Amino acid sequence: MRVFGVPLLCGALFSYFRTVKSSLVTFPSVVIPLSGLFDNQAASLDGTTGNFDGNGATYAAEYLPKGPWLYNGISYDLPSTWGQSQDNVIAEGQVVKLSNATYVHELHILYAGDSSGSGLSGTFSLNYADSSAKYLPFTGKDWWKWPILNWGEIRTPYHFEEYSSNKNWNSTQVFQISLSVPSRAPLQSITLPETSSTSDRLHIFALSMTPSLEPASGLLMPQLSVRSAQFSTRWEDVNGQRAQAVAITLANLLPGSYATSSNASINSRYEISVAGEGVSTVTPGLVYRLVPADQARVDVLVLNSGGTGNATVTIKDEFGNVVGTSEGWPIVPLRTEWTADADVLTTHETPTWWNQAKYGIFIHWGVYSVPAWGPPGSYAEWYDWDLHNPPDSSSPTWVHHLDTYGKDVVYDDFIANFTASTWNPSAWLDLFTEAGAKYFVIVTKHHDGYALFDTKNTTHRSSVYLNPHRDFVKELMDTAKSDYPDIHRGTYYSLPEWFNPDFSKYGFDVWPGGLAHNAFNTSELEPYTGILNISDYIEDLQYPQMLSLALDYDTEIMWCDIGGPNKTLDFAAQFYNKAMQNGYQVTMNDRCGAIPDFDTPEYATFGSLSTRRWETSEGMDPFSYGLNTATNASEYKNGTTIIQTLVDIVSKNGNYLLDVGPTAEGDIIAPMADNLLAAGKWLKYAGDCVYATDYWYQASQNPTGSFRFLTTSKTFCVIAFNKPSNGQVTVDAGGVTLPIQTGDSVVLLGPSRNAQSLEWNIDGSGVLTVVVPQDQVDLVDYAWAFQVTYSGRG
Repeated sequence: MRVFGVPLLCGALFSYFRTVKSSLVTFPSVVIPLSGLFDNQAASLDGTTGNFDGNGATYAAEYLPKGPWLYNGISYDLPSTWGQSQDNVIAEGQVVKLSNATYVHELHILYAGDSSGSGLSGTFSLNYADSSAKYLPFTGKDWWKWPILNWGEIRTPYHFEEYSSNKNWNSTQVFQISLSVPSRAPLQSITLPETSSTSDRLHIFALSMTPSLEPASGLLMPQLSVRSAQFSTRWEDVNGQRAQAVAITLANLLPGSYATSSNASINSRYEISVAGEGVSTVTPGLVYRLVPADQARVDVLVLNSGGTGNATVTIKDEFGNVVGTSEGWPIVPLRTEWTADADVLTTHETPTWWNQAKYGIFIHWGVYSVPAWGPPGSYAEWYDWDLHNPPDSSSPTWVHHLDTYGKDVVYDDFIANFTASTWNPSAWLDLFTEAGAKYFVIVTKHHDGYALFDTKNTTHRSSVYLNPHRDFVKELMDTAKSDYPDIHRGTYYSLPEWFNPDFSKYGFDVWPGGLAHNAFNTSELEPYTGILNISDYIEDLQYPQMLSLALDYDTEIMWCDIGGPNKTLDFAAQFYNKAMQNGYQVTMNDRCGAIPDFDTPEYATFGSLSTRRWETSEGMDPFSYGLNTATNASEYKNGTTIIQTLVDIVSKNGNYLLDVGPTAEGDIIAPMADNLLAAGKWLKYAGDCVYATDYWYQASQNPTGSFRFLTTSKTFCVIAFNKPSNGQVTVDAGGVTLPIQTGDSVVLLGPSRNAQSLEWNIDGSGVLTVVVPQDQVDLVDYAWAFQVTYSGRG
């Protein structure tokens, strides 16, 4: 174990804290030098030197920024010249020791992983001057990943492969993450995660930290700093005008050791406004509670007439007095027109409605719903692929097909049995609404190429031209628009197709294109029913189909799958322009091959906070999205699993997209529907602790046992996964003091409309105890949401 000293002088710290009358503290960052630990060269000039991943692959040096590098106000000590020496450290439990123990507010990391695809994770150990230790779980991303597009803070168009000038043209990244640091004692050193495995290594390029700030002149009061002020691409209608959202993060830089003192906190209504040339506030952001070592995130809505220059953030107290100002924030006009330029499109963000929705329903429905079968642990919607790979008795799907349908039945024969005979779009939408979902995403075309919408002259492999001759996407979207305006509408679309002969020129991996050979007579080719004579798969099928979903079906979410060759930049520009011109906001995921708004882990959740927007998807079935009749109904996610998974994801800044697999007739079977409805009952009475909430900054990196925490401007939610017993619940947030103060009211959200205010107290170590009658506890299922309402004035 190596120990590395950081020459951090107290005098240097104080130079970062500029407190001028009516000015807020400048958010500080102090570089933590790492070059003495560097043991790996990530970058090369021509690919012949360096070895980032253990296989001779490296970043292209010309695309990496030179140090010192500033990102979002934080300074990082990057090399002044890349490609000539070691430039990162592989985390193997090294100790980075601060020469002076210091209260720390936040740790900032530039990193990349080279894991085998199983995921990058680890734990930073924080070692304090009082001999205590805290642990920060870390979930990270690899420097490049196919087919899902990673999107880092530093991006390069390719990387070199295997000590050669050969280029892998997948986008390659370096990522940034900031971690909340508990600050009840001075920090003495940081132990890096143990990731020495050659298949799961964390590379750290740079570290910085934000020191905490002691009270000025001995006067105990909040030490406020604007962490960031970003003019976004989001907007809201205010009196018929588009008001741009400016995302403000406000920090209280006092150490957490002051958290039990009310004088150290914001305890009443504080108003945040933004002004500048051409910029005026129409709806201020509001903060009612901000304790030491915490951060709050709010939107300020402004009218922006194309202003230039810099804006000033102003904070006023409940009496209208100016507490302070923060200047120098670049004004960015609200974008009203999008072009097919990656630098332009990458600024696009998830809309406010998506950020607040938290919970959606995924629908996998198609020809694969006819066989509706897969071996345990598989995706039933992959029936066509699994039938052909391998086409022999070593494939459970091949054996099942032979035994059930015989060797003369090919996959396309199932089209005749995809009847939708009992389908009722209103019944689906009634269920989704009662389940508490705020949006849906329907699979419009899976990898088998059979589409549920009008594919026009691109192909007739569609439910409109083949059985059952209906436009299911139109029926569902139109019903939602007319009768369910509060539920947002999304479309899944697979960019490649397994066996489309026109895709063969673009084929890759398990999406090779080309007609399938008969699974029982490989000398014969199977039909690809409905195919038309086109010249190019991308130009004549994929791109126009995606455009149709955006322009003809008014989708609000373009949820691509797989990636691969595409015209996504051209598509995105038209998608975003159509929405802007028609007064609504849309979003696109990370599988369209370019410029994603949000990440999409699959059947997995992040172990800690991701400040980048994300959404996990998984089926009601433990292994499959499409209906799998081999799964016992008892294995489906029940109310407890749905609610606790949802809350866990939302507490880490994510959304939850939970999938149903209807039958070929169009029914969502009772075991799935009943469990969705059970979860929906909980959301009816406890949804205020889910919808339109935000993660709690101080616990976001370290979810505490069986508790999760969520916030709004006026409330704080403690959600217990274990049923309280003995008339009380005790909450230990891992040495971090909860933002609850004298006069606040605490209630258990339950079916009763008349929730009683509960007795509570916090001891000197920050442990919260709430006294709750057992009869209230017994009325609640799945999770127990204790909602704290702040007592502050305003």
